Amino acid sequence: QVQLVESGGGLVQAGGSLRLSCAASGGTFSRYRMGWFRQAPGKERAFVAAINSNNIYYADFVKGRFTISRDNAKNTVYLQMNSLKPEDTAVYYCALAPSGGQYDYWGQGTQVTVSS
Repeated sequence: QVQLVESGGGLVQAGGSLRLSCAASGGTFSRYRMGWFRQAPGKERAFVAAINSNNIYYADFVKGRFTISRDNAKNTVYLQMNSLKPEDTAVYYCALAPSGGQYDYWGQGTQVTVSS
């Protein structure tokens, strides 16, 4: 059974940093695309960043501030978030997709709150 568990969320002031982690279990996922999404209060889930074997993708609103990385030996994906803004406040989810496929596996989310 595939499980994704996020950690690293918390409360931070604007301009601060957090690093989110997502540990996957139940398989080996080096061939998979791993992504981060977020859902802010009253808004729909939004794509944040993704990483596969060859490419990294970022939403425009995080470019230059967030960095996605992965450690395949640990089946873990990270999201380093710098220069955080109040509008980054959301529940952040990691997700897993096979190459060319859809995100079928999701973590439970970790809360990120950025205060003014």
